[in-house]
Amino acid sequence: MKQFDLDVFDARILNLLQRDNRMTAQALAEEVGLSPAACQKRLKRLRASGVIEAEIALLVPKAAGIGFMAVVNVRTIRDEADELNRFKQAMQDAPEVTQCYYVTGENNFVLVVALEDTEAYEQFSRKYFIEATGVAHFITNVIMDRVKSSGVMRVTSAESD
Repeated sequence: MKQFDLDVFDARILNLLQRDNRMTAQALAEEVGLSPAACQKRLKRLRASGVIEAEIALLVPKAAGIGFMAVVNVRTIRDEADELNRFKQAMQDAPEVTQCYYVTGENNFVLVVALEDTEAYEQFSRKYFIEATGVAHFITNVIMDRVKSSGVMRVTSAESD
């Protein structure tokens, strides 16, 4: 795993951007105590180094036509690399999967899926879990209420305040 050397200013910038990635360099500068040029230079470096992986808009599901969301736990038949990699690729390619995590424990994967309705989920689960070879078991937990869905991670540095 790649190691990133973040100082206290990088951490402050990243924490602010996660809450509003449209902040100008001027606004960032006022918040973190650097010049706008220094903030722009740091942003460029953070993007180029991969610390900032993507800058996305968080949507209201209903506005995007999403009426069904679920967390799905998946256990594969085998824990061999080729089987796990095949499933990882299938989930990366599936537009219905908004998040996929390879995890420890009883199951191999935890997914978050977003679809139009339950009928669409039935088709999705049939395609990826029932008819697909390699899936031993899956458990679906339907999301009743989206309590928190920010994606914000608290960033610290070795010298953080």
